Amino acid sequence: MSLAAEAFVSQMAAAEPWPENATLYQPLKGEEDQILLSDSASSLAVQTYLRMCGLPVQVVCRPNAEYMSPSGKIPFIHVGNQVVSELGPIVQFSKAKGHSLSDGLDDVQRAEMKAYMELVNNMLLTAELFIQWCDEATVSQITRHRYGTPYSWPLNLILAYQKQWEVRRKMNAVGWGGKTVDQVYEDVSQCCQALSQRLGTQPYFFKIPTELDALVFGHLFTILTTQLTNTELLERVRSYSNLLSFCRRIEQTYFESKDS
Repeated sequence: MSLAAEAFVSQMAAAEPWPENATLYQPLKGEEDQILLSDSASSLAVQTYLRMCGLPVQVVCRPNAEYMSPSGKIPFIHVGNQVVSELGPIVQFSKAKGHSLSDGLDDVQRAEMKAYMELVNNMLLTAELFIQWCDEATVSQITRHRYGTPYSWPLNLILAYQKQWEVRRKMNAVGWGGKTVDQVYEDVSQCCQALSQRLGTQPYFFKIPTELDALVFGHLFTILTTQLTNTELLERVRSYSNLLSFCRRIEQTYFESKDS
């Protein structure tokens, strides 16, 4: 298909209303947990964003969700005949359909919002990946088993080692390959401190909820509710009372009230 044809198809898809049967795909979650901390956080961020927009989506767990995704990243949504993965592209996709949280921001605020989203992705998401795949205790006690749990031996081990090699190569590329886990915890603290200072006593990072709120909630709430080999990561987040209140507020507003 030519670029012009692809653009035409995308424009036609954007013109269609958001359907009731939109689906979000993520790895297995439940009794046989496959989903890891980073993927769970990213999936929750997208679910939160869609709830903030008032857009219905059904969450479906698949053992091969990572391989179904067009980018290889979790989560992805299937809306009509379109498949879109990751929060950023999903935000743009929903905006093309007339659903946006940040339209009320001015240019300066929008630039600031994007800067803080980059901070979260560069620090919290990278820290989650590091702890999952570069901290030997976490890899041996949690990650390797979870990641390969849908598959039989030896495929479960092959896929886990392949993913570990891929993530460690990424860590080297972004300058995290030589870090210790204690240095990563300190990076998380610095990120939380910056977020805490920006939030202050406000209910949201700006006057209205935006995709930044969805992203921050997805990561912080998942860190607060995911059992790891120790509580160090959890305690770093717990140090900031306004971030805890923020998470509780989002949970009550967009999950407890919607699900009741």
